[in-house]
Parts: sequence; C-alpha cells; structure tokens
Amino acid sequence: MLYHFLFPLHDLFGGFNVFRYITFRSIGATLTAFFVVIFCGKRFVAMMRDHQIGQVVRADGPESHFSKQGVPTMGGLLIIMAVTLTTLLWVDLRNHLVWLVLGITLWYGAIGAYDDYRKIKLKNSAGLSARGKIFLQIGGAALLGWLLSAHQAFDGHVSLPFFKDVSPNLGDWYVLFAILVIVGASNAVNLTDGLDGLAAGPTVITAGVYLLFSYLAGHVVLASYLGIPYVEGAGELAVFCGALVGASLGFLWFNAFPAQVFMGDVGSLALGGAMGTVAIMIKQEFLLALVGGIFVMEALSVILQVGFYKVSGGKRIFLMAPFHHHFEKKGWQEPKVVVRFWIISIILALVAMATLKLR
Repeated sequence: MLYHFLFPLHDLFGGFNVFRYITFRSIGATLTAFFVVIFCGKRFVAMMRDHQIGQVVRADGPESHFSKQGVPTMGGLLIIMAVTLTTLLWVDLRNHLVWLVLGITLWYGAIGAYDDYRKIKLKNSAGLSARGKIFLQIGGAALLGWLLSAHQAFDGHVSLPFFKDVSPNLGDWYVLFAILVIVGASNAVNLTDGLDGLAAGPTVITAGVYLLFSYLAGHVVLASYLGIPYVEGAGELAVFCGALVGASLGFLWFNAFPAQVFMGDVGSLALGGAMGTVAIMIKQEFLLALVGGIFVMEALSVILQVGFYKVSGGKRIFLMAPFHHHFEKKGWQEPKVVVRFWIISIILALVAMATLKLR
C-alpha cells in the first residue's frame, strides 16, 4: 500500500522515489515484520496463556521435553499476521505472484491451526488425521500449480543448481511436481519444529537466500548474466521473503531457549508451504533441497526410521526420530543441537549462493 500511496507523490517530493526500488521495500518489509512481532509478542504470549493454549508434549518424547507441557503455542498465528500485513504494506499489490504465495501461506496456516486446535482443546486427540492433513495440503498445492500452469507466461522447465544448461521440461507433470515440492517443504519444516528455535533459525536463513534469488530472478539483466531463469514479477517476492525473514527473526526472540512460545503446526506448515511456493515461482525448486538441507535431513530421518523399523522387524537406525532427538538421546543439550543445526544451515546457504557462479 505504501508503494501505491507514496510513490506517485515522488514528483512532489523526490524522497518518495525510493519506493520504486525492490531492495528498499524488501528491507522495509524485513524491519517492519520484525518489529510487529516484537511489539505484539508479549501480548500474544499472555493471551495464549490466559486461554490455556499450551503445548501438548508426547508421552514417548524425550524426558527433557516434559517441562514444555503447557508452554503457549500457536505462535505461528503471530508470524502469519506479521507476514501478511507487512507484505500488503510494502509490496506492489498488482503482482499476482504475491497474492498466490499469500494464499498458500494462509491456507496451510489454516490447516495447521485446525490441527493445533484439535490437539489442545480436544483431550486425547492426536489432531487432524494424517490423511486429512495431506489431502488438504495437496488440494491447495494442486490449485496453485494449476493456476501457475494456466498463466500465459508459464514455463514447465526446472533448473538444477550447478548446471547452467540443464533444465528439463516437465510439461503437464509440472503440477504434480509443484505439489511434491510444496507439500514436502511444509511437512519437512513441521518435522523440524521440535526444539526451541530449531525451525525458526533455518527459516530465517532459507528465506533470506530466497529473498536474494527472487530479486535476481525478477531482474532480466542480472538473471541473464547469472544464468538463472528470468521470471517476470518475481522481484516482488523478495518483499514477501523479507517479511518472512523479519517475522521469523522476531519470533525467534521469544522462541529461543528456553522458549516462551512455540509456533505450532499453524506456523511450521505455513512457513514450509510459503518457502516451497516461492521456490516453485522463481524456478529454483531443487535449490530448496540444498539451502533447506536441515529440513530435508529431518524429513529423511523420519522416513528412514519408519521404513527400516518395518522391514527389520523393530530395529532402528537412530535412537529417536526426527534427527534432532537422536542427538538429545546421545546426551547433547538442546541449545547445542539447535546452534549446530543453525551453523549447518548457514554453510548450506553459502553453498546455495555459490551456485550463482558455479554453473
């Protein structure tokens, strides 16, 4: 909205000309989302506590987590609110890509919110059934994939990190591929959200990398120079990614050990869905597996654990899955696990950015 209200006034006051620059608006969105969460955080935590919206800890989880029982949860509502308001404040509202990514973020957030509600308010409930959750996620992702494929500028090619001239064309299979990326990313972040700050930290890093790639993908000259796909209008997604970075960073203020609030499924599903959607839109789908390697590792640890347990007749690869619990079982303190996972995420982000030249 600021872009539409203030930029047209640049003829009267030259300073308003800065609103034409995506870099300025991305920084503005990052800072705005951060301070929105910081300003509202204490009130939100108090409200969740007053309404007894507290964390439900699994009985078969690590013993150290039993103290987390009752800690306010569903903090993802705060993240989604900050991201949505901030994006609408700083973005060019005529951009259809922004509306689509906001739609997925809100839809996945709604799925997570209903799941959290059932767990908290309905005693002895495991939440929304796995089948129901996946069905709703696939429905939203399928609609997005269809809308993107129906657009006149649709391109079914996918790009591969480190390979400049390799871009397979998926054609009609692209919708199915989009579903796989978005649903996979959403559930991977959800599985990672098991320790204080573990999901929020890599989200800040991953969204920051996609802020950069969105800006480059929307700049025809830079995209051509770097050998990445040019996507018209993708630059505005950098503003959305900036809001994602700021809101997640602000949430981390309250979610760092010992956490005052957890994001819940409403946050983790929405964040993963949002990042998967941005990856699809700017044609950097496989890059998400690299920069979001922590999320991939967590998801694979669960798949491997369950699969090996079934085929081996009850044996396990890890002491406990997802992967972060394995290290807790080995005696690592929670902050050590989280910070070391952050370090790995930063290294992966640097490698991801290096792919811009290593092609």
